[in-house]
Amino acid sequence: MAVFPRSMVGGISVSRMVVGTNWFLGYSHTSAAKDGFIVDFQTRSRIADVLKVFLKSGVDTVMGPMHPLLIEGIEEAQQRTGQKIILMLTPQFNARADGPADQEPEAVIARCQKMGATFCMPHQQVTDALLDRTTRQIRGVEQITALIRQYDMVPGLSTHLPETVVFCDENHYDVETYLQIYNAAGFLMPVEVDWGLRIIQEAQKPVITIKPLAAGRLIPLVGLCFVWNTVRKQDLVAIGTTTPDEAKEVIELSMDFIERRQPDNRLQYTRSKSVLTKH
Repeated sequence: MAVFPRSMVGGISVSRMVVGTNWFLGYSHTSAAKDGFIVDFQTRSRIADVLKVFLKSGVDTVMGPMHPLLIEGIEEAQQRTGQKIILMLTPQFNARADGPADQEPEAVIARCQKMGATFCMPHQQVTDALLDRTTRQIRGVEQITALIRQYDMVPGLSTHLPETVVFCDENHYDVETYLQIYNAAGFLMPVEVDWGLRIIQEAQKPVITIKPLAAGRLIPLVGLCFVWNTVRKQDLVAIGTTTPDEAKEVIELSMDFIERRQPDNRLQYTRSKSVLTKH
């Protein structure tokens, strides 16, 4: 299998596919029961099994929260393979001055560095709370990105709002990349899909698109075909998987779409489809 294409973000070479972590940590966007299944199923060893598949294909960039199980899985995968994972952490911390001391921005950012993060991208809970549509600014973001630089990490912003991209570019904030929810179903997108695409196309920095399969509402063929054929060559696509086979499937499909090949993926069969096959 060919090595997955790469992009440059803030002077760092990263794989254009980013390993998402919702399906490692129990954030299914489906139901509490599905969340519970993921939490009960996943272990550090199983997470490492999935990461090993990604690493084999050159997908070495992982994005997620400051979760001990994720860090343990990454450490095990690196030990097994001898390969380094590029970690994008999305921490949450006080967006107001009266929060807990251990959640002060500098304290949390310092912990990100200790966990081995290359990128520090404050979570949507922080970014979108600070966004001010009236003044077209993100309040206090310059102090936050300065702290991230101080701790030798690359600053980005995790967000669910397209305004974040527009305001970052307008104000020339020290932000090297930003997240955008982007999928063919419009799932969790605050604007129509064509508006989301335009925001991505006009962004001054590489965009990391998330939820390409709309949290399982789109089959991989449909979701990945749409995203890879509409984002730019410098943009990234984050996708989470539960098992090694799922990881292998999304890698192969993605390579097909990037290289303009007709996919020949293994189909799922049910009894009702038996008449569609030749005997």
